[in-house]
Amino acid sequence: MSVAIVTGSAGLIGSEASRHFASQGMTVVGIDNDMRQEFFGAEASTRWQQRQLESELGDNYLHVDGDIRDTDMIDNIFSKYGSDISLVVHAAAQPSHDWAASAPHVDFTVNANGTLNMLESTRNHAPEAVFIFTSTNKVYGDTPNRLPLHETETRWEVDESHTYFDGIREDMSIDNTLHSLFGASKVAADVLVQEYGRYFDLKTASFRGGCLTGPNHSGTQLHGFLAYLMKCTATGAHYTVFGYNGKQVRDNIHSHDLIQAFDHFFRVPRSGEVYNIGGARFSHCSMREAVDQCQEITGRELDHSYTADNRVGDHIWYVSDVGKFQSHYPEWKLTKNVEDILTEIYEANHERWLAEAA
Repeated sequence: MSVAIVTGSAGLIGSEASRHFASQGMTVVGIDNDMRQEFFGAEASTRWQQRQLESELGDNYLHVDGDIRDTDMIDNIFSKYGSDISLVVHAAAQPSHDWAASAPHVDFTVNANGTLNMLESTRNHAPEAVFIFTSTNKVYGDTPNRLPLHETETRWEVDESHTYFDGIREDMSIDNTLHSLFGASKVAADVLVQEYGRYFDLKTASFRGGCLTGPNHSGTQLHGFLAYLMKCTATGAHYTVFGYNGKQVRDNIHSHDLIQAFDHFFRVPRSGEVYNIGGARFSHCSMREAVDQCQEITGRELDHSYTADNRVGDHIWYVSDVGKFQSHYPEWKLTKNVEDILTEIYEANHERWLAEAA
């Protein structure tokens, strides 16, 4: 038996990973206690996704309603499956830099201590397993805002002559910057994953994601940019645009493309790697451009307002350079752009959203 441990298994990345690796014949042990609902309210609950996983995957999916901060619980799971564990996908997190400021202890213990628990249990019980961590571009803090940016009609853009015009590489410093507390807790986890790879020779990788998205996302105001924007457009709910004239730019990677990257790393792993991962120039947009696309897809006008106050530490422009990962795994490529992603999100969810709003 080959076992994959997936944390945050009912979330966007965890559910995609659970389906993918179960389809490869692995037994998936999913750990998820729906803490996303505690963070962001009932609309962000992942229970609907948990029920789908249990229904679709049957005996190939075993759900654990557990907290990654519970050291004994995590250790017991790893002890139970031991050397049968060949993969750990650690996707559980407190994912919002706004929310982190309201409860720093919770944010840090979930993101940093929870990751330490996962790493230690892997080292003690399944040292040959591949350990994949969903990190974040917020480890770079607001350093990207110091790039030479200029404003166009619909977006902020980087000067074409700049070395990061094609995207931000892993050589950007994570020091001397405003991270937000969320960024700091993810830095701690990111560095731990690197260190367990280098110091203990575990097969580890930190994937520093741009905007991770897709139809499985339980988007909400504080987390889940494209999914929540589409939800508001489709249901008539109000959406607030924060700062930068609504021209802030993000690259967006579909969860399918991300899990394909995970699969490539799993099959030919390395130790202590760091990869920037996102939609790159292939799949990126500004807030204004995303609003226009949502309205075109749904045939509805978005009820929205603008506030000049940007979120603390928020990026004006962030596009990932995925060249390092592609140099290591040249068969991997991005397949879904922003229009594809928004269309999938709408088609998969609009009936459920309308039913919930009724």
